[in-house]
Amino acid sequence: MPPSPTPRRPRRKLSALALAAALGAVTLGAPAPAAASPATAAAADATAAPEADYLIGRGIADVTGEAAETGMMGYSSFDQKTSGIHQRQRSRAYVVADRATGKRVVYVNADLAMIFQSVRQGVLARLQERYGSLYGEENVLLSATHTHSGPGGYSHHVAYNLSVLGFQNGTYRAIVDGIAESVAKAHDDLKPGTISLGTGTLTNASVNRSREAFDRNPAADRAAFPDGIDPAMTVLRFRQGGKDAGAISWFATHNTSITNKNTLISPDNKGYAAYAWEHDHEGVRYLDNTPGFVAAFPNTNAGDMSPNLNLKPGSGPTEDEFENTRIIGERQLDKAREVYADARPVTGGVDARLTYVDMENVTVRGQYTSDGKEQRTCPAVVGASTLAGSVEDGPAIPGFEEGMRTPVASIIDALRIDTPSWLATCQYPKASLIPTGLLSNVHPVTPKILPLQIMRIGELYLVAGPGEFTITAGLRVRRTVAQELGVPLERVLLQGYANAYSQYVTTPEEYDTQNYEGGSTLYGRNTLPAYQQEFARVAASLRQGTALDRGTLPPDESARQFTFQTGVVYDNPPLGRSYGSVLTAPASSYARGSTATVEFATGHPKNNVRRGGTFLEVQRLEAGKWVRVLDDGDWETRYRWTRINGLTGTSKATVTWDIGADTAPGTYRIVHHGDAKNLLGKITPFTGTSPAFTVTG
Repeated sequence: MPPSPTPRRPRRKLSALALAAALGAVTLGAPAPAAASPATAAAADATAAPEADYLIGRGIADVTGEAAETGMMGYSSFDQKTSGIHQRQRSRAYVVADRATGKRVVYVNADLAMIFQSVRQGVLARLQERYGSLYGEENVLLSATHTHSGPGGYSHHVAYNLSVLGFQNGTYRAIVDGIAESVAKAHDDLKPGTISLGTGTLTNASVNRSREAFDRNPAADRAAFPDGIDPAMTVLRFRQGGKDAGAISWFATHNTSITNKNTLISPDNKGYAAYAWEHDHEGVRYLDNTPGFVAAFPNTNAGDMSPNLNLKPGSGPTEDEFENTRIIGERQLDKAREVYADARPVTGGVDARLTYVDMENVTVRGQYTSDGKEQRTCPAVVGASTLAGSVEDGPAIPGFEEGMRTPVASIIDALRIDTPSWLATCQYPKASLIPTGLLSNVHPVTPKILPLQIMRIGELYLVAGPGEFTITAGLRVRRTVAQELGVPLERVLLQGYANAYSQYVTTPEEYDTQNYEGGSTLYGRNTLPAYQQEFARVAASLRQGTALDRGTLPPDESARQFTFQTGVVYDNPPLGRSYGSVLTAPASSYARGSTATVEFATGHPKNNVRRGGTFLEVQRLEAGKWVRVLDDGDWETRYRWTRINGLTGTSKATVTWDIGADTAPGTYRIVHHGDAKNLLGKITPFTGTSPAFTVTG
């Protein structure tokens, strides 16, 4: 029985933490079908909606990884380990095919900190298994929202797994499987449709966290951003026939409303915006597993854009990090829906180009450098100011400060590796701390070879950057690409956090300041000019319709991964209890606006991440049947795992429900789903159910 509509969330401060038919339906795990010719496929749909220029499909899937005792990705804090779920992370995919040419592209935005090269390699392998050459290196763009509240350990590079204590295969599989599933759903959903494009400005959801560096840029660059922020909101609106199908809303702000003190999985402000549009406005219920409206909120050049408007973690506009998440997310949502309503139909084909570039060895021509002379990039080096973190969003290691230009003795001094003088000179004025590029000659620490891609969807061009570009760095890339393509600047977006991850990209002037972003610009002062030059080459190929040399693909490093985590040894329920037993029962009655809490005997969440499922349900009694109204993907619920006794493997699950002010009065109960592992390694699922309670008006 389908779940009843969920009561709307309370607006209050929270307490705590069909081309498919022509090709044949393709399901996950099925052999790849023989591909029909694009012309035949387009002809098959020609009678359905002759006015539609495109075939459009959308899909969404769960990418939530290990919900307990896994280091979180983003803040590089060894102390920040997952302990449950506030909201699940999801992947949102769109397939767009040009019916005139048969060309198609795949765009994915996932509630992740980064898209690492490891993820791209895994997803492309999965897609090849199912679709052959239909979706590949060139026409698939994977991007991340950049949430800092998800489990990490899914990179193949040591630098990004270090604070997570190594590679976490459970999280990696959940991410790769989820992204591939979202693409498969979009593929199966292909229908004739149209695209509209709109733009607007949003000025109260970001602030420049590195203003000193921004102000070093030339006046002509600063003039493009009078308030020191990039206020542009760009929205693609998708329709299938006469029905709205989805939207992609780009806006530059860090997905860091939630601080490094949080240990519950959350997609943060951009995930909230997507959830609110899909769930609240469009009635999407994720566990129904049926096609519905898909609303993605990707980032652009957000390298120096913070949502913490008071320039300190978890602050602005309020002092509550979860309320800030809702407010900043809602501001993006409201502007996106406004732009969406006024979007105008666009035409134009779909296309893409991609090349791989060794970013440590680029000779940059004088037309792109700041001094007009030929320069080079450098082997990657992590600067001392990198370890300071961004004080506005999440400071990292004590003893390090932004702007550092000379190394200092510290608690990690023993980890410092001498940087050769030639490399220090190349990276000047960076205070070189760790020459990760040289270390990567032995074992992968930071990436060398990166994917540079430009994707066209109608009249919009996405420049997929494998890192975090500041707004001015993004502006310069956009100007370069727009000039090469011969299109207006506003039709070119810098899609950050795309296809791989290589930390920050600053302008040469910002680099000289050596704030956190400059210290994290791996390949030296000429990193941005190198990107401009190489993206111009990609743009020229796209404009001319010529093939582009793919370059040398980065190696697959999956066989060289390690972890210091022991995993789950075994579980035990508390003495005299069984799994799913209620340890703390709810009250018999709750008023709307209060919080219901139930504790259950449970097993370790790593036993089963329950991707596509849930650890909890809030159920309502309707006509004698219990009906699910909320799960662990909803804003009002929290699932928290706590280890009671490490020696005996005993743990508990705490489920809380913030009962909305407009929740329907009635009889409710809370259900917990879990999995337990015995000493022989066998994992068994179980379910626990609380006593019923009433919610009164």
